[in-house]
Amino acid sequence: MAMVLIAPIAQAQGRATKQYRVGILGAGFPKTLQQGLIDLGYVEGRDVVFEIRDPEARADRLDALAMELVRLQVAVIVAPTPAAVLSARRATTTIPIVMMHTPDPVQLGLVSSLARPGGNITGVTTLSAELSIKQLTLLREALPRASRVAVLWNPDNPWHSTTLKAIQGGISSLGLQLRVLEVRNPDAFEGAFRAMTAERIQAVLVLADPTTFFSRRQLADLAIQHLLPMMGSLPEYAEAGCLMSYWADTSDVYRRAASYVDRILKGAKPSDLPIEQPTKFELVANLKTARSLGIAIPQSVLLRADRVIE
Repeated sequence: MAMVLIAPIAQAQGRATKQYRVGILGAGFPKTLQQGLIDLGYVEGRDVVFEIRDPEARADRLDALAMELVRLQVAVIVAPTPAAVLSARRATTTIPIVMMHTPDPVQLGLVSSLARPGGNITGVTTLSAELSIKQLTLLREALPRASRVAVLWNPDNPWHSTTLKAIQGGISSLGLQLRVLEVRNPDAFEGAFRAMTAERIQAVLVLADPTTFFSRRQLADLAIQHLLPMMGSLPEYAEAGCLMSYWADTSDVYRRAASYVDRILKGAKPSDLPIEQPTKFELVANLKTARSLGIAIPQSVLLRADRVIE
């Protein structure tokens, strides 16, 4: 969605103020990011204009949208997903890129190190193999009798294969048997659930991915229909009907991203800005779904939940 631009130089409080274009390469518009910049003193329309490019759940559009932002000569590109970061990097090696929710950026070859990224990419890394292991641990605690767990993954997602290897290496310590099922698109969901039912799977972990995020309600409905408790990632998964979700506090991540944008607009080089890891996480439990599944989530888990959906 293109936004109307105002003259590049505006007057504010008797002084010339430069107006920056900030590109957003991802679905929707993170209001917390906008508020974060406002809290830092920016005025939308005077100091900053947001150029939002939404792929509308089609990852194949990201490269073209990234090139649009480059042609607009935005001052910085904010990339909320790993796929968006990769598309932005293919489009430019000079415009700063602020990443969010991107796993192990060193292993993915995006940066040289977390302390000194090098290049034009910096930001917040939240997705990691350790986070997925924690999600499985919480699922195990909520369902102590469950031993057969399925993981839904998208082979087209650049971080899923790395996460799966870590899960497969650490699953035995949790006393769980693992079944891995591909879901490249929503057309694969029903077949995956039929397979899980046939194989007597007792719980499901769905890895974070644009495909599953945009179809999270369909996934949650199928999970309830097949009586399968599902653990999601971002809180929107639990809000859509998954039994639980566990993720870095998204409001905190967007505030951190706003800080990166601010520093870059003030002249900092992304190569010199250390990449941050989240320190705040949010566990959400959906009691309505638990009742639909005939499950009683242990009090020990509920007491640790940051939010309970009734």
